[in-house]
Amino acid sequence: MKNNFNFTIEKKMAGALGRAGQISTPHGEVQTPSFVVVGTKANVKGVTPEMLRDIETQVVLANTYHLYFEPGDKIVKKAGGFGPMMDWHGPTMTDSGGFQVFSLGAAFGSNVSKVAKGDIELSKTKKNSVKDGGTGNKKKLATIDEEGVTFKSHRDGSMHRFTPEISMEIQWNLGADMIFAFDECTSPQASYDYQKEAMDRTHRWALRSLEKHWELDPENVQALFGVVQGGRHEDLRKESAKILAEMKTKDGHEFDGFGIGGSFDKDDMATAVKWVNENLPEGKPRHLLGIGEPMDLFNGVENGCDLFDCVSPTRVARHGIVYTMDGPVHISNAKYKEDFSPIDPEIPSYTSQRFTKSYLCHLFRAGESLGGTLASVHNLYFIISLVKKIRESILNDTFHEFKDEFMKRYYKK
Repeated sequence: MKNNFNFTIEKKMAGALGRAGQISTPHGEVQTPSFVVVGTKANVKGVTPEMLRDIETQVVLANTYHLYFEPGDKIVKKAGGFGPMMDWHGPTMTDSGGFQVFSLGAAFGSNVSKVAKGDIELSKTKKNSVKDGGTGNKKKLATIDEEGVTFKSHRDGSMHRFTPEISMEIQWNLGADMIFAFDECTSPQASYDYQKEAMDRTHRWALRSLEKHWELDPENVQALFGVVQGGRHEDLRKESAKILAEMKTKDGHEFDGFGIGGSFDKDDMATAVKWVNENLPEGKPRHLLGIGEPMDLFNGVENGCDLFDCVSPTRVARHGIVYTMDGPVHISNAKYKEDFSPIDPEIPSYTSQRFTKSYLCHLFRAGESLGGTLASVHNLYFIISLVKKIRESILNDTFHEFKDEFMKRYYKK
């Protein structure tokens, strides 16, 4: 069988799980650790493919749920996959749609995210409703059963159905190099009982995803990642990692890599990631789903993660927040109206090299869309280059010094 996907470890961190490596895909190599740029609808909002190449983007991830609705996965397949469709010819990924199930289901109409901030009781009782995943939300647009998920379109209210098999078919049509098994992302407010129920169901869905993947893709053109769940509970996280690590089809096929998904506690995310990665195969890549805060990137790498994705760099950019070595800056603040210095002279992004804080401040205050583009390009460059420097620090045995230096400065406020 042709080997379309491979992961090699170049160097391991002493006394930690971190490593620098390389992923080989049909569309190129990925130097890890690496930040994956999110192009939800086969585009990174306000950013052209040329810009992505200029800032040394390695991988672009598209959203299964959104491309299923528009333009439709069958049209994307006719276009040659979402990469060629958007003129991106490097490595690609798609998620499974599981997080959108969470957004339409347990999290719909609430302020609950996958990362808990502050104290939320983690009782092993049924204090939180098992039925609704722990949020008490009665307005949800998605319902989960053993076979899959039934949900209403966010666009027109029409009814739709995702199962592991359907998710695999859609992702096959979207044509990414790396894809994810269909999973249930749980709320951090869900009870222990529900986290266990959802985790067990995710494992059953994972095996169905694996079997369908090999039915669709006997040449293994796409690499399939299983998704570890279990919420914020040590026993569940370890159990999930072990089960997925050992999971095989009847023909002996295994996952090519692993995603770490679901809900976390912001304060001990690094610990939860460590629980997982200590129980996953060392020789396969690990992707921390939906995480992009600099502190979490450092902690994720240190505890064995190789890939990260997050919409945050471009989302906050469109609201006028730009990253600097001294922390995020709200560029539309009046104090920047006559500040003719660059965004950050230490960050040689296209934006920082050519435009002043004053100009960006003007663009945002005037409501000009170019402001969002320039801020997005800058923020993506900042995060991509940060993870690249983290990789270099592993190779140079200076990770801890680099981490301490960055943290003290970036979070000094």
